[in-house]
Amino acid sequence: MSERKDASVGLKVQLTPSDSSAHPRLTNYTTIGVAHGMAYLDCGFIEPTLLASVVKTEKEGPAGPKRIGGHLVARVAMDVNALAHLYQQIQQVLVGLQAARKATAKGSA
Repeated sequence: MSERKDASVGLKVQLTPSDSSAHPRLTNYTTIGVAHGMAYLDCGFIEPTLLASVVKTEKEGPAGPKRIGGHLVARVAMDVNALAHLYQQIQQVLVGLQAARKATAKGSA
């Protein structure tokens, strides 16, 4: 009897938007937590002016706030296998962006 091996299979997937996902949401903050074999990816938005004022306060001396508020844009729950696949996809995107940046720098030099 052959042993089943986990393998990736290349498929084209078309995702149909629902009402809540029909329009992209802007996020400038993310955090991931893991509990009970599930990863929870929280995407949030913090007002840029608030971030700028915190940075300015820190640079000028007195300690800044210990906590700031933002808006939770989306929470995505996934098993750790999906998290590992997301990690691989992010790596591929970053490698591609880095290569494009190097090519652009060479072209303008």
